[in-house]
Amino acid sequence: MTSLAAPIVERTATDVDEPEALRRVAEACLPVVIRGLCKDWPAVRASAEGNDAAITYMAGFVTPLMAEYFAAAPHLCGRYHYGDGPGGFNFSRETISVRDALARIAANARDHGDTGYLGSLPADRHFPGFAEANVCALLPPDVRPRIWLGNASTVACHYDSYDNLACVAAGRRRFTLYPPDAIGDLYVGPIDHTLSGQPISLAAGAALDDPRYPRFAAAQAKAVTVELAPGDALYLPKLWWHQVEALDPVNMLVNYWWDGFSAGPDAPHTTMLLAMIAIAERPAAERAAWRAYFDHYVFRPAGHPLAHMPDAQHGVLGPLGQGNYGRIRALVMRLLRGQ
Repeated sequence: MTSLAAPIVERTATDVDEPEALRRVAEACLPVVIRGLCKDWPAVRASAEGNDAAITYMAGFVTPLMAEYFAAAPHLCGRYHYGDGPGGFNFSRETISVRDALARIAANARDHGDTGYLGSLPADRHFPGFAEANVCALLPPDVRPRIWLGNASTVACHYDSYDNLACVAAGRRRFTLYPPDAIGDLYVGPIDHTLSGQPISLAAGAALDDPRYPRFAAAQAKAVTVELAPGDALYLPKLWWHQVEALDPVNMLVNYWWDGFSAGPDAPHTTMLLAMIAIAERPAAERAAWRAYFDHYVFRPAGHPLAHMPDAQHGVLGPLGQGNYGRIRALVMRLLRGQ
């Protein structure tokens, strides 16, 4: 995995203008800014007219449905993180109607008081018609958008297990990115007590000289930062750590998650969890032995494990698309059932 401490590659909408072009970008597993990708969206044009215009535009799609609304007191300046509040967080969660949430976000922007946001709302469910009015032609029709809308805020540094195309529709966004191999220097919190689903870096949200996180300087040396304006987009590969700052009083991000290189329904994250219970607490020497086997059969730094034999003799180690995915999966399921 490449570790970057250099400016992120930038492209324009004319450089990445079709699904195959995005696939070529994704193959490198490196973040890429795509300037102006969604500049012609009606949502972006509405946001150019001001905060109230952006909220009014979204209110035109809203349904009576309820959603989870995150609220933070003024002194937090929109920094959502762990804390001493209910559940061990510094913010509160409320279930309110999306229309009421939009009104509160608009009022916060005018009054400069509390901050709030709606996060990861499926557009088709909560803002039906939005996706058809604001089209991203780079992804298959079944990859559907999600809406992130709120006041100025800082979302804690985390990773996603899917590829992500993040399109800025209102307000400016600043992304601070760390490559996957920075994980050991980011001092990651628990995986089952999180702010909103994914584990976060404790060090990235602390002071730079915090003595609790002495290795964080090594992660900082790999960090890259980019700022996006309305109409810009960021392709963010899976497993890249990212802290996201919404810089203006009203901000909206539209993102698309997908797994562009999946061979079937099984996710790598699920495999990692199973490996944790099967391997993580075995003796160090045995873990090292299993690492050699994982490298040989899974990560394949020296190439295919049966490259020395004719293709016809590869058995289930042949191409997954030739029925071997199902064969291996059936074997795994039998083993998990103890058969």
